[in-house]
Amino acid sequence: MPPRQKESYSIQSVDNALDVLEALCEEEDEVRISQLSQRLGMNKTSIFRLLATFENRGYVEKEQKSGKYRLGLSAYEMGQKFLSRMGLLRKAKPVIERLARECNEALYLAVPRGNEILMLDMVDTLQQVKIIPLVGNRYPITGPSAGRVILANSALHFGNCNLEGLQGLEVELSQIRKVGGSVDCGVFGDGIVSLATPLMDAQGNIPGSLCMIGPEFRLTSEKINNVLLPRLIETGIVISSKLGYVGHFITKDAYK
Repeated sequence: MPPRQKESYSIQSVDNALDVLEALCEEEDEVRISQLSQRLGMNKTSIFRLLATFENRGYVEKEQKSGKYRLGLSAYEMGQKFLSRMGLLRKAKPVIERLARECNEALYLAVPRGNEILMLDMVDTLQQVKIIPLVGNRYPITGPSAGRVILANSALHFGNCNLEGLQGLEVELSQIRKVGGSVDCGVFGDGIVSLATPLMDAQGNIPGSLCMIGPEFRLTSEKINNVLLPRLIETGIVISSKLGYVGHFITKDAYK
């Protein structure tokens, strides 16, 4: 018998439950059942039952006065357990923290999610002027530097996925691979600069990128080119070596 597709094992009720939980994750404020119903196209009774089940298990909390819902501590707990066991984050975090202390700018670990990147974790700056934390946000992989360095150094642009407008990025992606990093201004908002470098594992895959984000008046072109981008790329090489990647050192030796 031919192998069954993954979709054939899907359980609709579980899909619906996860849709509700994911919708709550994406909301910044507490939400009403009517809002979830409208957004997900599900009837209110079904959503109420799912929320009640999540509430009993601590994954959802209900504000008694307003009747609105938000994520509960169990969801947070599960996320923290996952992050603590994630090899990339575990190996990268101490190195990122050291660079954050040296440069005193916010650093992010971004990971690919299909045609998007997810800002997975951050080490914030101690500067008084800060950028609003972006942890948990998703962006098109073709948008910020954190996505483009992943795209430039992975097999994605060789046809393994369809990305709108990719042909116009070929020259830029080639330059990013040559430099080892990327810089953008304004993608995250007016006056916000970000620079990024890819992270590589033992198989040569790109599990994520290291990204620095800060205001344009601090992250000047001169400082980026002479100090910040070289240090970011150097740190990316250190993290990649901890993940088992040796290509940087082989390439370096080949040009001696």
